[in-house]
Amino acid sequence: MANSKYAYVRNFELPDPLLPNTFLVFRLDGHSFHRFSDTHNFTKPNDVRALQLMDHAARDTMQVHPDIVLGFGESDEYSFLLKKSTTIYNRRQSKILSTLTSQFTSSYVFHWTTYFPETPLQYPPSFDGRIVLYPTSKEVKDYFAWRQADTHINNLYNTTFWALVQQGGQSTTEAHATLRGTFSKDKHEILFSRFNINYNMLDPRFRKGSVLVREEVDNEEETGPRRPQMTRITLIHCDLIKDEFWDNRPWLLSD
Repeated sequence: MANSKYAYVRNFELPDPLLPNTFLVFRLDGHSFHRFSDTHNFTKPNDVRALQLMDHAARDTMQVHPDIVLGFGESDEYSFLLKKSTTIYNRRQSKILSTLTSQFTSSYVFHWTTYFPETPLQYPPSFDGRIVLYPTSKEVKDYFAWRQADTHINNLYNTTFWALVQQGGQSTTEAHATLRGTFSKDKHEILFSRFNINYNMLDPRFRKGSVLVREEVDNEEETGPRRPQMTRITLIHCDLIKDEFWDNRPWLLSD
């Protein structure tokens, strides 16, 4: 069968290997999630159930693929860091991209009723993905710092916007106009002076995003000086911009 006269069509499949000895960052985003969140009545500005579901799907993805050492999530987006030495699917871009995206999406749908038991899915959600290669640990740190800074910027705006709408009685058009041209300090002042909201006291899940990190732990079932390390996936909401996170986990950026 493999040597049939039709087998020549395989010659049209082009190889797409990713550059070796580089860090792989896989990022996926919800496709048209503004519509999806409105259709399924997500709480504004943040729906804890939706964020927990994203974390659950991300954890499932990391459990299936042990070369993923770090995940960072905000809103309908998740980024995953694969170790520099990974040979997952022979580093074929199309294979990695399609497999990780489908794994995350199927887990999101499979666990939907756990977090939204009273809200049936109206239509299937979808996610798009991309892979970016980074040559050194500096770019990797800066990438995750960029995503966390984006989390803060977006959440501060959304928190202030929805406070103006839900508590301040403004229309969405008026709220956008109120915030046009404002800086972070202005949004903090609006929240505190008008609505008695101290932004810095809000749930760090909203302000900092979700960090899923593969932590090294001792294998207590083994003894001896060469006792092998095991890992567990831990969910935390912490600062990725300062060096402390990375300094305490040197294995994330080493082979």
